[in-house]
Amino acid sequence: MRKLTVLFLVLSSSIFAQTNSKKAQKVWVDSVYNAMTFEQRVGQLFMVAAYSNKDNAHLRSLEKLVVEQQVGGLIFFQGGPLRQATMTNSLQKLAKTPMLIGIDGEWGLSMRLDSTPRFPWNMTLGAVQDLELIKQVGVQLAQQSQRIGLHFNFGPVVDININPKNPIIGVRSYGETREVVTDRAIAFMEGYQSQNLFSTAKHFPGHGDTSTDSHYSLPLMDLTKDRLQKVELYPYKKLIDHGLASVMVAHLSLPVIEPDPKVPTSLSYNVVTKLLKEDLGFEGLIFTDALNMKAASNYLKPGEIDLAAFMAGNDVLLFAENVPTALVKFKEAFDANVFTEERLAHSVKKILSYKYKAGLTDYKPIPLANITAELNDSHYDDLNTKLYNHAMTVLKNERHALPIAHLEKEKIAYLKLGDDSGDEFLNQLNQFAAVTAIDTAAENFSVADLKQFTRVIIGYHKADNPWRKHDFTFAELNWINQIAAQNKTILVSFAKPYALSAVLNFGPIEAVIQSYQNNKFAQQASAQIIFGTLAAKGKLPVTINNEFAEGTGIKTKTLSRLGFSTPANEGMDAVKLQKIDQLAQRAIDQRLTPGIQVVVARHGKVVYQKSFGNHTFDSSQPVLNSDVYDLASLTKILGTLPLLMKEYEAGKITMKTKLGTLIPEFEDSNKEDITIQEVLTHQARLQAWVPFYKSTLDEQNQPSKFFYSNHYSLEFPDQVSENLYIKKGYNKMILNEIAESKLLPKKQYKYSDLGFIALKEYLEQSNHLSLDQLADREFYSKIGASTMTYNPLRKRDMATIPPTEIDTYFRYTTVQGYVHDMTAAMEGGVAGHAGLFANALDVAKMMQLYMQKGSYGEDRFFSEKTFNDFNTCWSCKDGNRRGVGFDKPQKPGTAGPTCGCTSMESFGHTGFTGTMTWADPEKDLIYVFLSNRTYPDSNDNKLSKANVREDIQQAIYQAIND
Repeated sequence: MRKLTVLFLVLSSSIFAQTNSKKAQKVWVDSVYNAMTFEQRVGQLFMVAAYSNKDNAHLRSLEKLVVEQQVGGLIFFQGGPLRQATMTNSLQKLAKTPMLIGIDGEWGLSMRLDSTPRFPWNMTLGAVQDLELIKQVGVQLAQQSQRIGLHFNFGPVVDININPKNPIIGVRSYGETREVVTDRAIAFMEGYQSQNLFSTAKHFPGHGDTSTDSHYSLPLMDLTKDRLQKVELYPYKKLIDHGLASVMVAHLSLPVIEPDPKVPTSLSYNVVTKLLKEDLGFEGLIFTDALNMKAASNYLKPGEIDLAAFMAGNDVLLFAENVPTALVKFKEAFDANVFTEERLAHSVKKILSYKYKAGLTDYKPIPLANITAELNDSHYDDLNTKLYNHAMTVLKNERHALPIAHLEKEKIAYLKLGDDSGDEFLNQLNQFAAVTAIDTAAENFSVADLKQFTRVIIGYHKADNPWRKHDFTFAELNWINQIAAQNKTILVSFAKPYALSAVLNFGPIEAVIQSYQNNKFAQQASAQIIFGTLAAKGKLPVTINNEFAEGTGIKTKTLSRLGFSTPANEGMDAVKLQKIDQLAQRAIDQRLTPGIQVVVARHGKVVYQKSFGNHTFDSSQPVLNSDVYDLASLTKILGTLPLLMKEYEAGKITMKTKLGTLIPEFEDSNKEDITIQEVLTHQARLQAWVPFYKSTLDEQNQPSKFFYSNHYSLEFPDQVSENLYIKKGYNKMILNEIAESKLLPKKQYKYSDLGFIALKEYLEQSNHLSLDQLADREFYSKIGASTMTYNPLRKRDMATIPPTEIDTYFRYTTVQGYVHDMTAAMEGGVAGHAGLFANALDVAKMMQLYMQKGSYGEDRFFSEKTFNDFNTCWSCKDGNRRGVGFDKPQKPGTAGPTCGCTSMESFGHTGFTGTMTWADPEKDLIYVFLSNRTYPDSNDNKLSKANVREDIQQAIYQAIND
C-alpha cells in the first residue's frame, strides 16, 4: 500500500510539473504574441539562409532582416563552427525575440561546416543492424548542434530510395524498404530529441521514388493512394507516434493527392493540411523545403510563393528569397481576408512554443572558447569506428575466402582502382601481412604479372562525396574480370552500393565487400574484416541488380589476431593516454634517445600506435611506425623462448632437462648438470657476460685479419657488419668458451646471456634449421609479423632501420641494419640472446600470442599449460622474480623493469638498445617501447636513468577506466 502511495505521489508530482510547464509556456507564448505587430508576427514565419563564409555585405543583409523584418529563424549553410557561432551570437543579440537556428546536417555538421566531424551517410547506417548505435548518432549530433547554438537539424531523411537512379536522395536515404528506413529514423530521432533538440522528418510525403532533382525541376510521383499509404507515408506515421517534432514538406508533383500537377506538394493545401495535419494527425512544426529550389520557385515568384506555402498549411517558410516583398503580400492578403488572424496565430504561436521548449526564454550567447576542439573530441571517432565496424557488408564469400587464414601460405597484392586515395586501406592491410601495392598507372603494368600472387585485393576508391558519380570505367571493369579469372580475388567497394551494379559477372570473384564510403573508418574496418579481427555484420540496404538482394549480408568469423580500435572503445581514456606523447617527446628533447616507437593494445586491439623523433639526433628523417629497431634482449622471449616452448610442448625437453644432454660441447663440463629451468630463470651460476669480441682484436684493437675479412668468402661467410666478415665456425669457439667459463660461487639470480647463446645451438641441431629460419617458419610468417627478422638488410632498405651506435671499439663503423650486440654480430647476426629486429606492432603480435596462451589466428602454437609453466615465478620465494625466460614484475619496494603498477601475472622483457615489451593478462594489456637510445654512444644509459619506459607504462595504467 505504501509503494502505491509513493507511486501515486510521484505520478501526481510529474503531472503537476507538466501542467505547470504547459501553463508557463502558454503564458509566455501569449504574452509575446500579443505584444507583436502584424508584421512582427509574420516575420516569425521566416527562416532565412545564413552563411558564415560570406562577406560583411551578407552579414549586414541578415542584420537588416533581423532588425527590420524580425525574422523568426536562420538556416545556416556553408562556413565554420567558430564563425557560425560568432555570427549567431551577434544576430541573436539584435533579435527582439530570439531566433530558432537550424542546419541541414544529415550526416553531421560537416555536411555544411568545415572543421567538424562527420557521421556516415544514411545508406551506410542502413547497413548497421544495431539500432542503439543509430540512436547514439542522434545523441552526438544533437550535442554538437547544441554546442554551436542550433535547435533543429533537418533530419532524419525518411525517403525510401526505391529508384536506384534517384539523382538527389540516393545515399541520403537509409535504404529501399520502409522498415529499414523507419527503424533507423526512429532511432536517430529518439537520440536527437533526447537532448531537447528537434528532429525534422523529410521530404514529405516521400522523395525516394523519383528520377528528377527538385533543386532544378518538379519531380513527378505517379503513385496510387494504396502505394502512398503503405510505403511513403509509413515512416511518417511511425515517427509521429514516437513524438516527431517537425516535418519538412518536399516540392513534388503528387497527382493522387493534389490534382493540379503543376502545384508542388509544399504549396498544396491537400498535401500539407489535409494529408499531413488532418489524415496523419501531425501537430508539430511544419517546414517547407527551401523555397528557392526551382521545383517551387518556377511556379511562383518570391513573396507569392511564401504566401502560397503559408496558405497550404506550412508554419515555417524556409530560405525565403525576398522577405520584405513577402511581408507586403501577406499584408495585402490579410487585408483582403484571404487568411484570418486565427490562422496566423496558429503558426506563430506554434513557432513561439518551440522557442519556449528550446529555452529561448532565457537565451544565453554561445561560449566561443575551445568550440572547434570540443566539436572534434575523440569520442566522436569512437562512435564512427563502431558504426563502420558494424556497417561493412560481405556480399559474397566463396570457399570461405574471408577471413584470410594461413598467412604463411599467402603472397598478397593490392590493386587500387577509382580516383581517390586508398592509402589508409593499404596501410591497414600491411599491419596484418606484407602486401604488395600494384600501380595500374605504371608503364609496365600487366594483369598477367599478378599471377605470381596467391591473392589479389582490389580496392575501388571513389571520393567520399554523395553528390559525385561513383561509376566504374570500362578499363576498371575489364581489369576486374581479367584478374578474377586468374587470381583469387577480393573486391572491396568504397563507393555507393549502386556502383557495383556495373559489375556484370561476379562469378569468378571469390569475395565482395561493400564498404559504402572511402574514408579511414571504412578502410580500416574493411581491412580488419579481410584478416579476421572484425566480423562482418552489415546488411545491404538496397538491391544491386539481380545479384544481391536487399538484406544480403554474410557474417564472417573472427580470428584471434591483434586488431585495431580506439582507446575509449576498449575502456581507456584517450586524453590520459596522450600523456605518452608528452613523455616520449620530452625524452627526445632531452636527447635521451633519437627516436621512439610505442604501441599499446587492450582486449586484443591496438589503441595507440605512434612514433617520435628521428633516426638520429642530427638527421631530419622521422621515425615511422613501419621502421624496425634492434630489439636486443627482447630476442630472448620473441625468438628463442617460443621455440623452446614448442620443444617443451612436444616433450623433447622438460624443466629438468640438463644442458649436457642437449649440447655436446657441455658434456663433461661444469655446465652439464645445469637445467633448462635454471638457465631460463637466470640462476644457473653463469657469468653475466663475456666480451668474446675482445679476443678477436689485434694489438691496435682493430679486428684481427686472422679472424676477419673485408670480403665474403667460404672461409669468412658470416657478416658481422658492413664490409666485415668473421671466420667460419667461430660460433663453436664461443660455445667452447662458454663451456670452459667459471661458474659463479653461489646459486642465485644473476642475469646472463650465456645460456640463451648456448640454447640456440640446441634448437638448430634439434630442428636441422638455422634459428632465424626456424623462428620465421614456426611463428613470424604465421602471425603476419612481416618485419620481425634477423639480419633485416636481407629483406628491407637500410633507410627504414634506425642506427644503434657509432662503434669506436670493435667494428669501427655506424652500426645500422646489423645487430648491435657484439656476440650476436660474431654469430652472423643470428643468436639466441639478440639479433631480432622488428617494429613495435610485430612485437605486440608476439605478445598477443602469449596473452592468448599459445594461440593466434587459427593456429595453436603450444598449450595453455605450457605457457603457464613458463610464466610461473618458480623461485619467487628465493628472491628471484623471473619466470622461465620471461621477466616478471619487481617485488614491492625493489627496483625492477616495470612501473610497479603491473599485476604479478604480467610478463615481458627489456633490451639494452632501449627496448621494452610487457603484457598484463589481468588488464588484458600490451605495451611495447622501442628506441635506439644507444646512438651515438651506448655507454651512458640516460633513458633508463630517467625511467622513461616505466613512466610511459604508468601513464598507460592511469588511462585504464576500469
